[in-house]
Amino acid sequence: MPVNFTIFSPIHLAILTTVPALAAALVAIERRVSSGCKRIRIGLAMVLLLNSIVWYGYLAVRGLLIFPANLPLELCDVTLLLMILALLTHRTTIFDLAYYGALAGTSMALITPDLWEPFPSLATVQFFVTHGLVVTSALYLVWSGQARPRPRSIWRAMLGLNLFAAITGAFNFTFKTNYLYLRAKPENPSLLDSLGPWPWYIVASEGVALGLFILLYLPFWWRNSKPRQ
Repeated sequence: MPVNFTIFSPIHLAILTTVPALAAALVAIERRVSSGCKRIRIGLAMVLLLNSIVWYGYLAVRGLLIFPANLPLELCDVTLLLMILALLTHRTTIFDLAYYGALAGTSMALITPDLWEPFPSLATVQFFVTHGLVVTSALYLVWSGQARPRPRSIWRAMLGLNLFAAITGAFNFTFKTNYLYLRAKPENPSLLDSLGPWPWYIVASEGVALGLFILLYLPFWWRNSKPRQ
C-alpha cells in the first residue's frame, strides 16, 4: 500500500463512517420526499454506473486496459454490477446476491484497501467512491425497508460465489492472472494473512464467507421464519 495512506488513520476512519452515515441520510430523505425511494435508487445506480465508465475510460487512456489484466473479474466488480441491477430492477433474487457481496466482500475491501496508487489519486478516489457507494446502497435498501435477504438466500449466495470462483479460477489458470487472489495473497495486509498459506487460505475463506453470511442474515431470520398470517 502507498506509504501516504495508513489503515485506520483519521482519513480512513472518516471514509468508513461516511458510508453508514450517507445510507442513513438517504433513508431520511426518502421518508420526507414523495417517490423518493425510486429516485434515490436510480440516482445511486447512475452514479455507480458513471463512476465505472470513468474508471475504464481512465484505464484505456493510460493504456492499462489490457487483456487479461484489469478485467472486471474481482468479487467487488461482480457485486457492483449486481448492486446496479438491484437498484434499477428491484429484483429480490439479484438483491440476495448483491447484499452478501456488498456487506461481506466489498466492506472488507474498504476496511483493508488494496491500493496501487498514492492517495488521493483518481484511482484511489474511484476505489473508495465505488466500494463505499456499493455498501451504502445495500444499507439504504435494507434500512429503508425496500429489500431484505430471503430465506435460503445464504445458500444461493454461497452457490453463486463458488460458481464465480470456479470460472475465475479457470481463467487464472489459463492466463496466469490472480483474480480473487486465488493464486496468491494480496501484497497489502488483509484478512487472508490470518488464514494460512496457499491453498489453505482459500479453503478457510469458504468457512469465513459462510460465517459472515450467517451473521448478515441473523437480523432477518426471526422475521422470515414467522408463519404468514
